[in-house]
Amino acid sequence: MVARQDLRTPAVFVLETLAVAACYYAGGRLGLLRDLTVSGAVVSPLWPPTGVAVACLLVLGLRCWAGIALGALLILVHLTSLRWASLGVLAGNTLAPVCGYLLLRRAGFRIELSRLRDCLYLVFLGAFSAMLISSTTGALTLFATGDLPADDFWGVWLAWWVGDAMGVLLVTPVLLVLYRARAPVHWARWKEAVGLAVITAVLVPLATHSPGSVLFSIYPLLIWAALRFELTGSMLCALFASVMATTAATDRIGPFRHLTDVQVMINLQAFNMAMALTALLLSAVITEQHNTRRSVERACQELVEVLEHLTAGESAPARPPRHTDE
Repeated sequence: MVARQDLRTPAVFVLETLAVAACYYAGGRLGLLRDLTVSGAVVSPLWPPTGVAVACLLVLGLRCWAGIALGALLILVHLTSLRWASLGVLAGNTLAPVCGYLLLRRAGFRIELSRLRDCLYLVFLGAFSAMLISSTTGALTLFATGDLPADDFWGVWLAWWVGDAMGVLLVTPVLLVLYRARAPVHWARWKEAVGLAVITAVLVPLATHSPGSVLFSIYPLLIWAALRFELTGSMLCALFASVMATTAATDRIGPFRHLTDVQVMINLQAFNMAMALTALLLSAVITEQHNTRRSVERACQELVEVLEHLTAGESAPARPPRHTDE
């Protein structure tokens, strides 16, 4: 048994590494389908690999860092020829999610995302803080090699940081929800869910591709999804809306038609950021309230059962003592 376990462990590690690398690479290819030009540099406004990497670390643990590094290397090979400077970008893309995972684990993060504090940890530790590593390392590498002028440094750095952070805010919660999904799902409100999906599929493309500035009309859908379906509904709706908005921005249609490159990036990222935070934090508050209510209901039920037992014991007639003749 010991020998079999010893042989199985390296095989499992290799398979996990390859699976993580494949998911990271697939996310990168999806992110490269839509890009924007900021100060002469091509950046992705939504970079899914960071969300994939953080989710894999939270589920599999620190051992999957090799798969993240391999996936990042494959993306770099796809984009350009490898140079010594590429090692800086590779190191930043690997260290950022690993540091985010370590910060989340130290803070006591739970992958259920059922508490408001967990969502705040994911926002400020996993996304905002950890992704500073990848954006700073990448921008400094481009600057050191002469590929990025000094005047354009902060613009590229900001776009890089926001794109990586959006990947964590939008992709990581969706993957964690899918990981915890169990079949068969007994969904009592399936008709409402279908109605919400249909309305979202119709309204979101209209709002993101309409010439008028009607992106705000998406927020009632996020609120509806969070109130009725909590994290699952709100994050799926937010991810779909972000993809549609990114498509409209990169195609320069709808509310992004007559904007400059910088204005497109600012408006798109402001919308994506506000939408992701609204969906994530609102659903966390609602889930926490529902859990608190269920805990109070269970405590009240247990108290009622205890009182019933006590009342039944007090109301039972006392038996007279037995007298024996000696």
